[in-house]
Amino acid sequence: MRKRSAVALTIVVSIGALAMFFPFLWTIITSISSGAGLSASPQLIPDDPSLSAYAELFDNTPFLQVIANSLGLAIATTVAQLATSALAAYAFSRLPFRGSNLVFAIYLATMMIPIQVLIVPLFIEIKMLGLLNTYVGVLLPGLASAFGVFLLRQAMNAVPRELDEAAKIDGAGHFRIFGTIVMPLVGPAVATLTVFAFMSSWNSFLWPLIVLRTPELQTLPIALAGLQGQYTTQWDVLMAGSVISVIPMVLIYIFAQRYVIQGVANTGIK
Repeated sequence: MRKRSAVALTIVVSIGALAMFFPFLWTIITSISSGAGLSASPQLIPDDPSLSAYAELFDNTPFLQVIANSLGLAIATTVAQLATSALAAYAFSRLPFRGSNLVFAIYLATMMIPIQVLIVPLFIEIKMLGLLNTYVGVLLPGLASAFGVFLLRQAMNAVPRELDEAAKIDGAGHFRIFGTIVMPLVGPAVATLTVFAFMSSWNSFLWPLIVLRTPELQTLPIALAGLQGQYTTQWDVLMAGSVISVIPMVLIYIFAQRYVIQGVANTGIK
């Protein structure tokens, strides 16, 4: 009975994995099918695979500059969120103060506010600060993350406080405890936040579209949207851009997969 259940579960999981992977596989196949368009759907195994779509993409568009723009913004956003989230999480976890639970609850409640509601006030604020069409204007709203604070706080709560007490006996202060004891022990949660923060910035479309006006400053999602107008029926070029946009996320997830799963699991352990 158990063997049958295991086999059935394996079949179901395999079908689900195939269903999720197939669109990405079809995107890759389309990108290497030269001249693929609405009238010529690509085959599962292309007769004459070619990288001409990638060559055309980089030759006729500033795609390399666009990738550099998105990569720089994603790295800056990730570093900023790691720093602010780690410090705030340590304060909520190790420096309790009157009303800290209420402040934390209110801070988490901001996660329920859709970004569309904040677009207009954020735009007015950025405009008054003179930061339109600048990367600083794109970065400011994403310097802190309520999700990141929650994730790291839950991980820090699982770290035994006896380690803090032993360090204090040896004369360590909060900054030393934070840097040498707590942070090394919440590595999986940090890796999880790194992946989520990088992915959020890398895929961000609406806010960069509103703030950035110069084509040279545009990010990858905006450039991909522009390709739909420039290469309307050249699906191989469109899919080549899509494949390039996915590659960094696949690589970073493969590298941090074990830590991501462990970090998400640890947030539910009290």
